[in-house]
Amino acid sequence: MMMNDTALNTLSGPVVLLGAGKMGGAMLDGWLKLGLPADKAVVLDPHLPEEGAKAFAARGVRVNPPQESIETPAVLIIAVKPQVAPEALPPVAGLAQAGTLVVSVMAGRSLAFLEAHFAPGTAIVRVMPNTPAAIGRGVSVAVPNGAVSPELRSLTTVLLGAVGTAEWLEDEGLIDAVTGVSGSGPAYIFLLAEAMAAAGVAAGLPADLSARIARATVSGSGALLDESDLDAATLRKNVTSPGGTTAAALAVLMDEKKGFGPLLTEAIAAAARRGRELAG
Repeated sequence: MMMNDTALNTLSGPVVLLGAGKMGGAMLDGWLKLGLPADKAVVLDPHLPEEGAKAFAARGVRVNPPQESIETPAVLIIAVKPQVAPEALPPVAGLAQAGTLVVSVMAGRSLAFLEAHFAPGTAIVRVMPNTPAAIGRGVSVAVPNGAVSPELRSLTTVLLGAVGTAEWLEDEGLIDAVTGVSGSGPAYIFLLAEAMAAAGVAAGLPADLSARIARATVSGSGALLDESDLDAATLRKNVTSPGGTTAAALAVLMDEKKGFGPLLTEAIAAAARRGRELAG
């Protein structure tokens, strides 16, 4: 059975969100827009700013209710910072009962770490999202444990689809590579805009103009890539006239030894390596 957005209207229990920071808050906002009834949303976050708590409560979301008043969750989302997980998980682990889907968006915390905190046989999905989720344009890559059924996989896809697109991995060992590409990737794009702006200034442009056109070029090109049926390599070639200005620039950027390609390969490998180190 495949699920669609209406699945959020028919869940057997609430969606409980542990941690309502930027990522958790963006996800909850997306679920409410997709049709999750507000009275089926529960936020557990003792550090949630008062303004944020009032905003959620005004929409009908239950914020920090007594734990004994929470029905068995259909879904328990773990969105706390990974460093506080050892303290944050034990108090809520008992909420997850048979049939509860646990979804973690914590970086660096493995399925084995999560399984150690919940009852044997708990369905757990580990997810690596990225920051464009804040505007509904993120990409989330998920890896399930052996207890996740096809129905729960479909439900996870719906939940992650509220903030962008969802992809699946079967090999958890590849999650650090995902972190290097998409988890850390937005920072590379922002750096590209920053470096383009600085290079424009070095070429003589006023700083404010260079910053504006670099930003617009990066965001516009990303939108074109997203909406086009053509792959990135074809779009690049379409911009490049033989012997022209773009070709001259690409000759530098595509240098086989010191160009953009080998530099990014090294950068993503470094990010993946650090991800493994942080995971222990």
